[in-house]
Amino acid sequence: MPNTPASNGSSSGRASVPGALAPTSGARARVSGAGAPTGPAGAGVYGRPTGGGSVPPPPRTGNQYSGKKKIRPRWGRIALVAGGGILVLALLAGLGGFIYYKHVDAGLQREDPFADITGGRPPKEADGALNILLLGSDSRDPDNKGKAGEWRTDTMIVLHIPASHDKAYLVSMPRDLYVHIPKSKANPQYGNTMAKLNASFSWGGTPLTVQTIEEYTKVRMDHVVLIDFAGFKQVIDALGGIDMNVEKDITSIHPPKRQFKKGMNHFNGDEALDYARQRYQFADGDFARMRHQQEMMKAILDKAVSSGTVTNPGKLNAFIKAVTKAITVDKDFSIADMALQFRNLRSDDLTFLVSPHDGSKKINGEDVVVPNKEKADALYTAMRTDKMADWAAATQPKPSGSAQPSTKATTKSK
Repeated sequence: MPNTPASNGSSSGRASVPGALAPTSGARARVSGAGAPTGPAGAGVYGRPTGGGSVPPPPRTGNQYSGKKKIRPRWGRIALVAGGGILVLALLAGLGGFIYYKHVDAGLQREDPFADITGGRPPKEADGALNILLLGSDSRDPDNKGKAGEWRTDTMIVLHIPASHDKAYLVSMPRDLYVHIPKSKANPQYGNTMAKLNASFSWGGTPLTVQTIEEYTKVRMDHVVLIDFAGFKQVIDALGGIDMNVEKDITSIHPPKRQFKKGMNHFNGDEALDYARQRYQFADGDFARMRHQQEMMKAILDKAVSSGTVTNPGKLNAFIKAVTKAITVDKDFSIADMALQFRNLRSDDLTFLVSPHDGSKKINGEDVVVPNKEKADALYTAMRTDKMADWAAATQPKPSGSAQPSTKATTKSK
């Protein structure tokens, strides 16, 4: 089905995609930060290699990791849509009753991402606050097809819920962020070196990724959630499609070479995923892709709330089943507990940020994103001590009535 302009009327279920400098959008979600958008099942341990064979060599340009053996997670499906985890959890928190949550809990795919972490972990400094690491990639992105022995994480987000449970802060960490990666327990010949952040998964699976991010941020992760981006085709179709505002005319680089027209468009699952996968047509490349993924997730949330899905038992059950098939969580994660954490959160309570950095440069022949250590330390200290509201008040742009560029997202109606 070709993408078609959305019908006139209410903006329910619609999502606006702002210009290249705005990281994400949604009716009321706040977006901040310079440059902000911001696998198959198998045996093994939470992203650890299976069996024998060589492990992937150090990362090459293009963020690809080649080798004779894949890092195979145990997940049935893997991927994260940037910011999607909190939106899904917020939606689930508003649906059904406690008994239903427990039923959903029983059906979730689970593993332990912390079991293989070596060398200690940061202490928990703020009681009541919650930090969740959201990881993943588009496991069926056409750009990855035919590249045997390669797997990569496209998105890494630290989600912070303060003890007050009245806000949510999502900090995207660029996959090319140049950081220290500890030695891999799974592949001890790798690590203990500076490299791109997403090399941590190639070298040591999810445990090394968690360890790398905890070492860099000094923030202890309470949970890990992975979401299968490709799995959201069924989620979108279960909703009858979503409306997204395309920021400019583009032609997809993937068959069947769909044409996407600027303005509000109604997408089915295939079309929405195709649009969200595009990046080469945009000046900010992968940041544009992550921005559109966030926008898709916001549109899903808005459509689920506005279309009667939450009040129709049949629609609700189909939607929840599609969502839970697309996520995998750590062994202690509970939808029932999250329902209590997120029960009062709405989209205007979400703030999207990007880990502070000074842009890209070449190091050892590789294009990397250089961290701004001073600003990053301030951000993660605020997160660690549960003072994100104070940090945001001191560092983020204040609302203004003047006609100046804004990073606050809006919803566009036709």
